[in-house]
Amino acid sequence: MNTKEHIDIEIRLIQERMQHYFHRHWKLFLAEGIIFILLGFCAIVVPRFFSVAVVIFLGWLILFGGIVHISRALLFSGMPGFGLWLFIGILQAVLGYLFIVRPASGILTLTMLITLYFALEGIAKISLAFRMRPLPSWRMILFNGITGLAFALIVVIAWPETSQWLLGLFLGINMVFLGAALAKIGLHHKVSY
Repeated sequence: MNTKEHIDIEIRLIQERMQHYFHRHWKLFLAEGIIFILLGFCAIVVPRFFSVAVVIFLGWLILFGGIVHISRALLFSGMPGFGLWLFIGILQAVLGYLFIVRPASGILTLTMLITLYFALEGIAKISLAFRMRPLPSWRMILFNGITGLAFALIVVIAWPETSQWLLGLFLGINMVFLGAALAKIGLHHKVSY
């Protein structure tokens, strides 16, 4: 057996294990997806006039999302992609905490932090999507990762003129796409009882 065949076998084994987790815990993925969709819509609607209060609100949204990711990752620590799920959760929790404890340090600084978050999360999701391939919904995770990278690029290009309102809009869109991907995974793997 050559190296390529060995890698293909390993990838299929990881995909089978991941599929097992999706089938077994589809309700959790569906619930998490719904939560992210709701949080995303809140982030889109609320921060029209970006202020310190909105930065703190976004910090709580991101922190809660990070706690949900970390909790799920720790609950299913044997799941393939555990490290990436945990990384995304820790990244969200740390960024949310920074939004909450340092809002006065400036919206522009926080906007750059969220831009970094979009870029790192995008890279992590793209990597995770390729690990999930060809499982159903892997393209949704890939698309979500690509949109995260695109949002980071748009914020950098439009800096600083549009950072006041773009940040909340992009965060909300990003969360809605993630929620849709997770909900689709949950619904696809729904087990009839």
